[in-house]
Amino acid sequence: MKDSPPVQVPPPHPAKDALDHVGYRLKRAHAALRRAMDQALREHDLTVPHYACLEVLAARPGLSNAELARATFVTRQSMNVVLRGLQEAELIDRPASVETGRARPTTLTGEGRRRLSAAQGAVYAIEARMIETVPGERLTGLLEDLDRIARALTE
Repeated sequence: MKDSPPVQVPPPHPAKDALDHVGYRLKRAHAALRRAMDQALREHDLTVPHYACLEVLAARPGLSNAELARATFVTRQSMNVVLRGLQEAELIDRPASVETGRARPTTLTGEGRRRLSAAQGAVYAIEARMIETVPGERLTGLLEDLDRIARALTE
C-alpha cells in the first residue's frame, strides 16, 4: 500500500503559520508569565506551585490535597511534593491524621501568611505589568474571552 499525501486541514482562523495560532500565542504568554514569576518568587524562596498553593489556602483554608491540586492545576502527586516542601518550611499546618476520611485539611501558619504577603507584592507587580498593556476598556472583555476559552475546552 502506497503512502497517500497528507490531507491538508484548513486552520480555524487566518494564520500565516503555527506561530500565528491562538493556542501558540496563549502558550507564549503563559511561558512569559511563568518565567517572570519564577524569577520573582526565587527571591522569596518559593516556586510557582508553592505560591499558588499559599494563595489558594489564604482564600480557602482547610482544603485537601485533591482540592488544592485542582485549584492550582497540578496533579495530586505533584501536590504531595508541594505540600511536603511547604510543611518542611513551616509555611502550612496539616494534621498527621484525621478522625474520619482520608483528606487532611491544610492551613497557613503565621510564617506562611508572612511569606505569602511578601511574595504577593512581586507577583502583583507582574500582573500589573501585564494589565497595563491592555487598554482599560478591553480588559473586562479579555478576561471574559479567557473564561469562555477555558469553558469551551472543559465542557
